[in-house]
Amino acid sequence: MSDYYQILGVARDASPEQIKKAYRKLAREHHPDVAEAEGSEDMFKDVSRAYEVLSNPEKRRQYDMGSDPSSASGGGMGGGGFGFQDIFETFFGAQQGASAQRGPIPRARRGQDALVRLDLDLADAVFGVRRELQVDTAVVCTTCAGSCCRPGTSPRTCEVCGGRGVVQRVARSFLGQVMTSSPCAACHGFGTTIPEPCPDCSGEGRVRSRRTLVVDVPAGVDTGTRIKLTGQGEVGPAGGPSGDIYFEIRERQHDVFVRRGDDLHCNLEVPMTAAALGTVLSLDTFDGAQDVDLRPGTQPGHVLTLKGLGVGHLHVGGRGDLHVHVDVLVPTGLDEEQEQLLTRLATLRGEERPEARLSGAHGKVFSKLRDKLSGR
Repeated sequence: MSDYYQILGVARDASPEQIKKAYRKLAREHHPDVAEAEGSEDMFKDVSRAYEVLSNPEKRRQYDMGSDPSSASGGGMGGGGFGFQDIFETFFGAQQGASAQRGPIPRARRGQDALVRLDLDLADAVFGVRRELQVDTAVVCTTCAGSCCRPGTSPRTCEVCGGRGVVQRVARSFLGQVMTSSPCAACHGFGTTIPEPCPDCSGEGRVRSRRTLVVDVPAGVDTGTRIKLTGQGEVGPAGGPSGDIYFEIRERQHDVFVRRGDDLHCNLEVPMTAAALGTVLSLDTFDGAQDVDLRPGTQPGHVLTLKGLGVGHLHVGGRGDLHVHVDVLVPTGLDEEQEQLLTRLATLRGEERPEARLSGAHGKVFSKLRDKLSGR
């Protein structure tokens, strides 16, 4: 008994689809009208017999139990799910077979999606904002209401394909005459023609128009965030369903605040005397003026954190923080009196000739270098 699995080159637990795929490949290679190698005809017969058995669940079960059902059927091409359709699909592809059964395609189709850039200020990202935007898009033609026809007229059944949307032709092959199908060139596959197109939309069923859309931008959006408005895109041809519109956020750079995630950062410049003596300063934030308590002896680079004054968290509530980086300003251009006062202060503190002292730089220098390289 022949090993049909070996002939097709598949495993014994191969799926029906794997068996069919292997058969198609071998049938193309060894068909007598295609192959020129000696023995191709015998190989084609073996491949056909193997497929006849293994493509039929009952025959495959009998074969796996040790009997050869092909001997009873005479090894012909009838039964077992093997016939003209399999040969047709093997040499012409499944698409041709499917096109013969396809009806006319709908004239109304879904509209395309649209992508629109939306520029926002940082304040809009902090709290969220509602924006009204003007967009140019396709809307249903009010003259023909999407029918594509001049008012008072209607589509006409295509005289070439009889409304089927496809035309059939007879082609010759090694199997004889084969019927093929292709979209009708007269109606472009729709099955109908528009004898009198609408004068306003030229038979498209839609026209370009400017619309006003309201977009609710939630707090926490960032550059690259996309907001989807379902069904607000352009109307499809012949008044088909509308596509979607996406608004892609681009956040403008702020003059004072820098955003890192949902936290905000800013620099606060204070005089040397204020940093030494301490003071209370008023800082303008997105939430209005906030008092900042500067403790006596505040050092350059000290960070004050104002909780909950950052950017709103997207979809989850709450807000990030505002981090205030203190920058101590060393006075320059001192007059004589100011210089004398500072000299006396240095004398009182024993700092007339201060000694240079080196301290660990890893926590400061390298962190600043890292921030500079990362663009912070």
